[in-house]
Amino acid sequence: MSPVPGHRRSRENAGAGFPPFRPRFPWLGGDLQTLRNAFLNASPRVTVGTRRLEFPMEDGTDDRLNGLLDVPSEPGTRAPLVLLLHGLTGCESSAYMLESARHFVSLGHPVLRLNLRGSVPTRPHCSQTYHAGRSEDLAAVLAQLQRDTLTQGPVLVIAFSLAGSMLLRLLATRPDAGPVLAAVTVSTPIALADTARQFLRYRNRPYHRWLLRHMKADTLALRNLDPGEIRAVERARNVVEFDETFIAPRFGFTGAADYYRRCSARQFLDGITVPVLLIHACDDPWIPARTYREVDWTRLEHVSALLPRSGGHVGFHDAGPGRWHNRVAAIHFRRHLSDREFRGESGTTRQAHRGTVSAARAAER
Repeated sequence: MSPVPGHRRSRENAGAGFPPFRPRFPWLGGDLQTLRNAFLNASPRVTVGTRRLEFPMEDGTDDRLNGLLDVPSEPGTRAPLVLLLHGLTGCESSAYMLESARHFVSLGHPVLRLNLRGSVPTRPHCSQTYHAGRSEDLAAVLAQLQRDTLTQGPVLVIAFSLAGSMLLRLLATRPDAGPVLAAVTVSTPIALADTARQFLRYRNRPYHRWLLRHMKADTLALRNLDPGEIRAVERARNVVEFDETFIAPRFGFTGAADYYRRCSARQFLDGITVPVLLIHACDDPWIPARTYREVDWTRLEHVSALLPRSGGHVGFHDAGPGRWHNRVAAIHFRRHLSDREFRGESGTTRQAHRGTVSAARAAER
């Protein structure tokens, strides 16, 4: 499996040390990989201690995000917190969120399944909704995590689909916004206009109808929509019209094209200073593979891509334990964390250790 098909490969060979993805029969091809979650809707249970956390937004809206913190039952020094961010129309109970939570809890990590602003579990407490560029919400959550003894310390992040756009933008534009040590994105649209056009293709009409219906339902459930906004949501015939007539005016963009241009994550990649791995299947029916292939990964010091031929959109169902992307994410995190950080040292000791590592690297140079 080539880590990045074509001539432009990542700065390091991103495929080295990662298991190749081999789809599990009969889930062959991007569509079946994508649809498997709907065909087999049994969600794995996370049988650990769970606590609900709330995160008030200090932006004048009185909105409150929330999430479920899953804590390993085994006693002992805990590993860093893993923060999971769901995709468009998802939430804490999405199958991929539960599967990732179960995987990392089994490795000894506490896991926070965060519900983004306006998602189903936050609706009673939110008047606003998230979008691809609303990275300030993530910054606020990361800051508040450091105030709780259960969650303070280093954070590892996995962001699915649209949430990856929010995360990549945050890591590039606010490198001091939180204690993120490493991150992974899965099936993230890094070029929003191209993804919107992909959805409008005839072959994607069933996906488009499903997604637009859920987008409208989630939005119309918000508390403070005015009559004009309600009409705009109800009349939107496709995702581009939805973004043009609702998202853009509500959040200060001049239109859908302006929203896509300003919030597409691809333009932010060279500003990221923490280790980030972007996982994307070349047969993802929602997001064109060329949006990844067009990136010159060789010039990015901290960002790499892993692009298997198959896997669909947030699929990656193989014969291994759990999903392939979770095993890859665990390898990526271990690769970029020292043994001391993985054992959960205090912040002071971690800072001293980082200083020692930085000095050693400087001496090597």
